[in-house]
This record gives sequence, C-alpha cells and structure tokens, in this order.
Amino acid sequence: MWRSLRPIGRSAASGGYRRYAWTEADADCRLWFRMQAEARRLDVETDRNGNQWAWLGDPTAGNAVVTGSHLDSVPDGGAFDGPLGVVSAFAALDELRSRGVSFKRPLAITNFGDEEGARFGLACVGSRLTAGRLTKEQAYELRDASGTSLPQAMEAAGHDPSTIGPDPERLARIGAFVELHVEQGRALDLSGDSVGIASSIWPHGRWRYDFAGEANHAGTTRLVDRRDPMLTYAETVLAARREAELAGAVATFGKIAVEPNGVNAIPSLVRGWLDARAADQDSLDTVVAGVETAARDYARRHGIDLTVVQESFTPVVDFSHALRDELSRILGESGKVPVLGTGAGHDAGILSESIPTAMLFVRNPTGVSHSPAEFAAEDDCVAGVLALADVLEELACR
Repeated sequence: MWRSLRPIGRSAASGGYRRYAWTEADADCRLWFRMQAEARRLDVETDRNGNQWAWLGDPTAGNAVVTGSHLDSVPDGGAFDGPLGVVSAFAALDELRSRGVSFKRPLAITNFGDEEGARFGLACVGSRLTAGRLTKEQAYELRDASGTSLPQAMEAAGHDPSTIGPDPERLARIGAFVELHVEQGRALDLSGDSVGIASSIWPHGRWRYDFAGEANHAGTTRLVDRRDPMLTYAETVLAARREAELAGAVATFGKIAVEPNGVNAIPSLVRGWLDARAADQDSLDTVVAGVETAARDYARRHGIDLTVVQESFTPVVDFSHALRDELSRILGESGKVPVLGTGAGHDAGILSESIPTAMLFVRNPTGVSHSPAEFAAEDDCVAGVLALADVLEELACR
C-alpha cells in the first residue's frame, strides 16, 4: 500500500506532498482508496460532503465501528500525517480477517476530505460539514489563493456542491470512531513506547492579520516618510513568540501574502495568518489577546491600519472517556499504554461532539510533522496496525 500511494502528489523538488483538496492529486488519492476498498470486497460510497466510506456490513444497521483518517496534505507535507491512519485501517482489516474473526457490528474505513485546509484555509472541512460545525453558506464563501470557490472546485472535480451540509443520518449510524495517527511530537519517543492513546486536543485557532500601509518606491522614499506594513508584521511575529513562551503555549505565523510583492516596492498590504494553540483555554486567550494588543500598538506607531479576523477556532476536545478507557483496557493487557494530549487538530476532534471518538498515536522518533522529514519506523507502524486491530476486534466482533 505504501509503494502504491507514495508517488501521488509528491513534489520532485521538495520530496514533500501537495495533495490539496479537489485537485488531480486528490482525485488520484480517492481512486487509490476506492481500489484498496474494492480489492477487499468493501462497498464504497462518497457522501454529500466528499468524504469516502468503505463498508463491511450494512451501512444502515447502526452502531457501526469506523476507523480511518485523511489523505490530503499541507504544502510539502510528510508521508505519514493522515495516510498512516488510512493505510493502517486497511491493514488492520487484513489482520482481522487473517484471525478468522466474525463481525457483529458494521465496520467502515473512511477518508475524510480536506482535513488539512491547505487550499481553502480551513481545516477539517469534510468532517466540519458532516457534523454541522460548518454551514453550507460558510463553505460557499471559502476560496483558494486563485479565487476559486470551494463549490467551484468541487464541481470541477465532479462532485455536486449543492448537496453539502450537515449529515446527522450518517453520524447516527456510527457507534464509535477510532482514528490512528502518527504522533506529531516526541512524547512516545521519550517514553520508549510504540503506541499511545490520545487524551485530548488543545484548543486552537487561526487568525488573519491584515496590515495595510502605503505602497511606494523602495529606493526613493525616505525612511521617515514610509508607512511600511512589513515592519509591523515583523514585530508582531516576534510578539507572538514572546507571548507563547510566557504562556507555555505555541504560536506561529506560517503563511504570508504581500501586495504588490515587488522587490523594489514598499508593500501596501501584508497579510499574515496566526496559528495559536495552548493546553487550556485561558492560556490560549492570553496569547491571542497579547499578540493582538502588541500588533495594534506597533500599527499605531507606524501609521498602519490593522484588521484581525478569526478564521477558525476549535475549543479543547476531551475524547470520550468511556471509549478512551476501553482502549486502555484492551491495549493494556500487554502492558501500560501511555495517554497523552496533543496540540494538533484532527477529524476525530471535530466529530467528538456528535459521536464517541478516540485516537491512537504511533511513535515519530524525530517529532517532525508537516514536513518531508516526518517519519515512523516500520516496526512501530506494524505495532500501530496490531493495536488498531485489537481495538476493532473488541469493539466490532465481541
């Protein structure tokens, strides 16, 4: 499976992946998913929001056990974030069949669409729509860097955008969702464990900062006459780092757009996106407020107009305690399994308000993620598959 998936959407220049929603690479990933499912005699469907489902058993029977993740990527992302959960789901089904188990509940493997938000700027679009956390009207307003709207991109890829929206009937089919994911940190590496269980997801969000100044000639405009928004942006980036350190949180300006974007031109507009995350809501609020206060102070000093827009926000997610404890019991028979929190968002987190969800993490020895350097050793991946198979056998077969 890794060999067949590896070339899809891979950049020859960076070695990373560019599997953006509703593009040719995304279509190739979807075809790969369908082929893997059909090879295992599973019934495949795409729901109204573009998420793929591969079913073993009656999809309408209710109380189904679902596993899977996503196949899209961040710009120049790694091979494991998302795909490990999908590949492991198919491999876990293979393992269960080799054990000769009988399924008492329907089982589904899923590929959620547009989890990373790399194209339209909002993460977990497929699961947000399904759970009613994103309205059809809001989704229709999403646009990529070229101005293409989400419905236009869907239609170009052959999906009817008029059908998108909440899907409570589908969620009512699901009794439990377990998502396996490569760890995006080094907690398991430091503890020496191959597999861990998620306790919660930190509250996190994205804020867009628009710094508006005045375009002018870079060579003829005196420094004292400039209204350069790049200066205010740069000072705000440093302020984000300071505020995060003080609060024990993380904050990053990782995306920037500049107008007119000329080497010899003072910018008229600098637009930057802040990603901020913390272990609790109070700490996150402190960071976000501190960054905005600093940015507005810098903007006043430099004669810059500042607009701040919250583009997305996810409160702290505590996974189902009952399901989490069940995973601990199942996997704890062979030894204690660590339970750890994470600062990364996931489809399981979005769905947690609607259905019981849980997550398994597989060790990442470098801790690097959202990068071509992202890695998980084969032995640890196999350990993840076996752990997922044990969980699915207990939940769906007993």
